[in-house]
Amino acid sequence: MTKIEENIYNLKLKLPSDVRLVAVSKTKPAGDIIEAYNTGQRYFGENRVQELLNKKDLLPEDIEWHLIGHLQSNKVKYIVPFIAMIQSIDTYKLLVTVNSEALKINRIVDCLLQIHIAIEETKFGFLMSELCENLQSCDISGLKNIRICGVMGMATFTSDTNKVKKEFGYLRNCFQSLKDCYFKSETYFKEISMGMSGDYELAVQEGSTMVRIGSLIFGER
Repeated sequence: MTKIEENIYNLKLKLPSDVRLVAVSKTKPAGDIIEAYNTGQRYFGENRVQELLNKKDLLPEDIEWHLIGHLQSNKVKYIVPFIAMIQSIDTYKLLVTVNSEALKINRIVDCLLQIHIAIEETKFGFLMSELCENLQSCDISGLKNIRICGVMGMATFTSDTNKVKKEFGYLRNCFQSLKDCYFKSETYFKEISMGMSGDYELAVQEGSTMVRIGSLIFGER
């Protein structure tokens, strides 16, 4: 068993069966991804569109790619034909663009709404007040080629576990509020993507359904 295979095996032992593991393969070569794939891992996350495009044709077609980094509107058309999920929808304009590109090829794309939960200004995401305003004033029911499946967030990079726990709890509450107010009848609105290599255990305690883990699988970048 290789180190990558061993890492995935150990992680899956720790994760509840209903929490999905997204292996974050950014900066890692195709060979490393194949090692993870050979353990049965099928969900992989990439941050950059160009890097994802460079890798995807070198790898098995049944990989479910998740775009987890900031996405520019002019790059949407390149990933819509194959992406399994865009986790980083951080503006209403981006949502409309994804819907428009998906409509052109008669595809429905799964998306998560990225909510800003950290104190770091460098992190992207909706403010909850802004998101609710968008949902109230814009007719998202008309966007037939996207499926909003839940929320995503990144906690502050800090050793203060109480702070991280509080931010994850806030994201869980945001999810519940959105579910109750706007997505009550949507069975697919069920995902809370939170937790990375340094804080995934806290995230799971706070209700994460999907963790994005890179360095604990592939080693430090």
